[in-house]
Amino acid sequence: MSTVQIGDLVIGGREKVMIAGPCSIEGRDQLLQIAREVKAQGAQMLRGGAYKPRTSPHSFQGLGPQGLVYLKEAADETGLVTVTEVMELEELDLIMKYTDVLQVGARNMYNYPLLKRIGKTNKPVLMKRSFMATIEEFLLASEYILKEGNTNVMLCERGIRSFDTMTRNILDLSCVPILKKMSGLPVVVDPSHGTGRSDIIIPMTLAALMAGADAVMVEVHPNPKKALSDGLQTLEFSHFRELMGQFDSLCDYIKAQQDAQDNKNLRGAAS
Repeated sequence: MSTVQIGDLVIGGREKVMIAGPCSIEGRDQLLQIAREVKAQGAQMLRGGAYKPRTSPHSFQGLGPQGLVYLKEAADETGLVTVTEVMELEELDLIMKYTDVLQVGARNMYNYPLLKRIGKTNKPVLMKRSFMATIEEFLLASEYILKEGNTNVMLCERGIRSFDTMTRNILDLSCVPILKKMSGLPVVVDPSHGTGRSDIIIPMTLAALMAGADAVMVEVHPNPKKALSDGLQTLEFSHFRELMGQFDSLCDYIKAQQDAQDNKNLRGAAS
């Protein structure tokens, strides 16, 4: 299995990683407040959209370059590793100056010119699965980046489209061990987009860890009801604290099980 290293942070190793932050960067004070809170609760990475691909052209589209400035400021203050989405080739060079990780959103999984260009950079990439993509299509899309020389790729499951209306998408946790086995790349799970429901993010996060996810990405906001995007799937601070308590406990359990298995293997090899 490969790992992706961003400074001192390793994704794909024994330590599970929490990525948290707002769906959209709405302003400087909002982002700093969220960054400080998620850092205090143990998150290692800060997510935040400066450019937002929205279904409706009338919805908030993001702050653009100014949002990137706020993201960099939040990173400088908190030490959090940052990830933000790149939508267009024209934005790439600017975004690379302000963020640690490039996110390829679900809508751009099939944007092959963008994938090839990102593949020519050395920036770590978090690539989301399209809500219409098979696992094979997802893996082939990732190879557009890998083939150009950038091996710092993380695959992100964020839900696939279904006929069911109880959730926004169906979070396909069965793909986690399959992706890890077939690609050897770190796998991230996004239960916020994967469900569209803040009330089930905690159990789906825990399920993702048990399925083998290397990192989980969730949306957090001080007042989700007033969020400019995706409020229904966003955790308020108190719920994020609850999540992190259970996240840390389960991570400790998983590490203990791994240690026990490693010791068992060593004893078997020595006998």
